[in-house]
Amino acid sequence: MTLFVLHLAATQWMTGLIWFVQIVHYPLFEKVGGDFPAYQTAHMRLTTWVVGPWMLLEAATAVALAVRPEPLSRPLAWCNLALLAAIWLSTALLQVPQHERLLCGFQQRPHAALVRTNWLRTGLWSLRAAGLLAVLLGLLSSAAPKGG
Repeated sequence: MTLFVLHLAATQWMTGLIWFVQIVHYPLFEKVGGDFPAYQTAHMRLTTWVVGPWMLLEAATAVALAVRPEPLSRPLAWCNLALLAAIWLSTALLQVPQHERLLCGFQQRPHAALVRTNWLRTGLWSLRAAGLLAVLLGLLSSAAPKGG
């Protein structure tokens, strides 16, 4: 159960963060101005320190749950891992290239692509968060004492 709780915590953290990034952080990129290259460089460096540990914890616990799925069913654990793999692929193939293009300075096209493609990660993390919360609620309701 501890493994599941750690995984749930990491997923909920990342889900909240991705919504903040999608609604507030990425849209504000266009307001930075002439110092954008320095801003983008610092953004990429500092963001790694915030998301890195949580993404690694989430990935490690997702793999562990796929191997030993308690309290998840095996199909649910593998589905959870597949959705997380899709998030990582999206990050590597869609968002990181846009961030790298923005290192040269703010450009509307890569910025728009970053905001647009980030909806995929936002949706996938939200789906995973909701599914894992449903599992937790099921566990809590089955563990609750049955009153007469």
